[in-house]
Amino acid sequence: MADQTQSKPMHKVEYEKQQHKEEMKHQVLTFALMILFTLIAFGMVVMEVNSYFIIPTLIILAIVQVAFQLYYFMHMKNKGHDMVALMMYGGAAVALLTIITFTSIIWW
Repeated sequence: MADQTQSKPMHKVEYEKQQHKEEMKHQVLTFALMILFTLIAFGMVVMEVNSYFIIPTLIILAIVQVAFQLYYFMHMKNKGHDMVALMMYGGAAVALLTIITFTSIIWW
């Protein structure tokens, strides 16, 4: 296989290298934040923090970690993932509506 850098202009190669470097920085930072959020969650559970505080906090940390997974590790922020994102968000909306529906049926 021929080297791809020979067919591209040098400035484009440098730009792509810079973009890959920035992408890697974002992924490493996101990974570190996810590890920190996990340690915070475990710490709160181990310290037996008040359940009225811990449950919403854990849910918020979980939602943030899911967003990090989708946007940085599954590359949902990149171009060309519009239909996949639409299907995922549509499925999440249907799941949320189903949970709300069954919860309201049970409670009322």
